[in-house]
Amino acid sequence: MRSKQGFANFCLLLAAFLWGSTFIAQAESTVGTFTYLACRSVIGALFLLPVILLMDGRRKKRGTFSKMTSAEKRVFLSAGIVCGIVLLTASFLQQFGIDRGTAPGKAGFITAMYILLVPILGLFLKKRVAARHWVCVGFGIVGLFLLCMTEGLTEFSLAALFGAETLSALSVQTADLYVIACAVVYAVHILLLDKFVPHIDPVKLSCLQFAVLAVVATVLALLFEQPTWDGIWQSRLPIAYAGVLSSGVAYTLQAVAQRDADASVASMLMSMESPFAVLSAIVFYGITTGVPQLPTPYEWVGIALMFAAILISQYEPKKKTSQA
Repeated sequence: MRSKQGFANFCLLLAAFLWGSTFIAQAESTVGTFTYLACRSVIGALFLLPVILLMDGRRKKRGTFSKMTSAEKRVFLSAGIVCGIVLLTASFLQQFGIDRGTAPGKAGFITAMYILLVPILGLFLKKRVAARHWVCVGFGIVGLFLLCMTEGLTEFSLAALFGAETLSALSVQTADLYVIACAVVYAVHILLLDKFVPHIDPVKLSCLQFAVLAVVATVLALLFEQPTWDGIWQSRLPIAYAGVLSSGVAYTLQAVAQRDADASVASMLMSMESPFAVLSAIVFYGITTGVPQLPTPYEWVGIALMFAAILISQYEPKKKTSQA
């Protein structure tokens, strides 16, 4: 069991790394939000189709392949449709909030608050949360604050950190409400996967999720944007990167891993997307410009706190054995 959990945690960390590096690809894209989501989701779904065929072929050779019953098909279709729409809703709310005035760093901080929302919502589903996980959530929130909310601060001191300018940035504006809603929806998505993946092939669920997302996003792009083939072609590299690695690989890793990972721990591991985004930017801009954008002291402390939270979340006290 521990080996399965260890592999699941590794998959979630890898997914967080891929999501973090995708921020660069997203920044380089020039197409509209719905167009971008539609294109990357089409690529993600198409990428997973041969993977599914290969996996089913191996199962047939081993004699372990079985067709879904009518009841299982209904559950599978329902799960794919619900997860796809929920994921699209979360992505749209985040981008809509940013377009309406929420700073990207603040949007990242608010969105990552799903690490707090998942265990809270889990309580309503009668999911027990270990005390150490609440400690990890606290470490994670402080780390995310230092990563996302300290842009422009040059003085490394408590006075600067809690100065009027920094604290005023925490005030909730109208645009922030959309991003707050995004964090809630992301938390719901994690809990939905936690519910569905023990009973459904996670790779097939991920593929259907992106197919649904692609269809709905395409309709919305045609209604509210003006997508062109030339515009899509100019953004082909960031779209392809996000489609294959972020959608096809990372979200599938999440679905596979949540079979064996606790939802609260999963949310903590996936929140590593933020420090991985910072580290990816260092490497990317260091290679492309020759001048790496090194993290500020605040960001280094934030990264350290989040890694500490991950290590603490993986600690499991040994159970006392009763002596005869």
